Amino acid sequence: MSVAHDIQPRLLHSQLTPAALVRISIDPIVAIGTLLISAWAFGEPIVRHYLILTVLVFALTFPGTSPRSVNASSMAGDILANWIVIIALLLLLGWATQTFSLFDQRVLFAWAIATPVALFTAHRLTPRLFAAEGIQRVAVIAGGNEVGSMLAQHIRSTPLLGIRFAGFFDDRGADRAGNGSPDEVLGNIGQLAAFVKSHHVDLIYIALPMASQPRILKLLDELRDTTASIYFVPDIFVSDLIQARTDTIGDIPVVAVCETPFYGVNGLVKRISDIVLASVILVLISPLMLAIAAGVKLSSPGPALFRQRRYGLDGRKIIVYKFRSMTVTEDGKVVTQATRNDTRVTPFGAFLRRSSLDELPQFINVLQGRMSVVGPRPHAVAHNEMYRKLINGYMIRHKVKPGITGWAQVNGLRGETETVDKMKARIEYDLAYLRRWSLWLDLQIIAKTVFIVLKPQDVY
Repeated sequence: MSVAHDIQPRLLHSQLTPAALVRISIDPIVAIGTLLISAWAFGEPIVRHYLILTVLVFALTFPGTSPRSVNASSMAGDILANWIVIIALLLLLGWATQTFSLFDQRVLFAWAIATPVALFTAHRLTPRLFAAEGIQRVAVIAGGNEVGSMLAQHIRSTPLLGIRFAGFFDDRGADRAGNGSPDEVLGNIGQLAAFVKSHHVDLIYIALPMASQPRILKLLDELRDTTASIYFVPDIFVSDLIQARTDTIGDIPVVAVCETPFYGVNGLVKRISDIVLASVILVLISPLMLAIAAGVKLSSPGPALFRQRRYGLDGRKIIVYKFRSMTVTEDGKVVTQATRNDTRVTPFGAFLRRSSLDELPQFINVLQGRMSVVGPRPHAVAHNEMYRKLINGYMIRHKVKPGITGWAQVNGLRGETETVDKMKARIEYDLAYLRRWSLWLDLQIIAKTVFIVLKPQDVY
């Protein structure tokens, strides 16, 4: 995942522009509108249960996201995949609450089929609307370096921003600026102010290195006589930032380089969702957990539960529960990962590990506040102490609570990590989760985990 993908949206969307408002509203408006039209088409009155369904649909679709590709087939695939996850979650909720009988099945079927078609149409037509003359804002970038080029690429690839990129201003020459695209270099830095005054430029992004402070101050002074909005994009954004945001302490502006995504309201949302999900799941799986505990006790001598020290939030040690799957309960300075044909794994334990059923007691950890349903998987303390010395940024994953499932696990990085490269790949996904977190991402990961658990896994 590129830095441009993770960081630039924060720079561009600091204000809720009309384009940004449309972008985040398309999905909920289309999904709810299609539901209401479907009900009207079959003569169904919009009574309480339909209103509750619209609230749930809004919660699952807001804020909407633009498809990752403008290619029609890729866009259709993204929209369909997201819609299937939403339908699966609603079906699970309907089954758990026994509310299916309240709805006209024809309405639900028509809505489920029509919505992805309507979403595809909306996402195809809306960028053309914003491409219309007079609606788009015109932007130029001062600095055709790496961060400036990444910013320009993001603007070009996201039509719903409502921004048209006009070009770069750079002192290095057309062949070196803007990733070697001479046609996009409009002149040197000294010509920027005059260009802005003589052309209709709405946005100026200054992507010059922080070492160029005298030149930046001179440019800002020249731009005082314009009406363009000016944004500073410092070159610290080419580094691997986690939850980059701006704040103020008194009158002094500060930039967060590494921060938890669960700050303020987000932390409350995360905790409430953890308590609700863990409580519901524990009620549903309690008979299964009792059966597994009995199976562990009958299959080999030893306790049913395995307790191991792991690192939790902010690197504090916590106790994590699992169903015992081995003949040993290692929790010392050296912990050997399970491998293929590992003699320590019992036959019943092998089944538990393949099906991930050994992780079920960790929902108790979630209610205790030690873990989350979704987050980076916790590693044994011995493994943490080893990998923190080998992998740069390893401990950043502990800015959040560890999870029962995570972004790395649903992307194929489960089981043994016998090489440092495999662990590095897992950590990259963990850090990507910290950058991209949303409640919707958590729900997607949970839905994908269910499908993954139902398939045979290469886990030892």
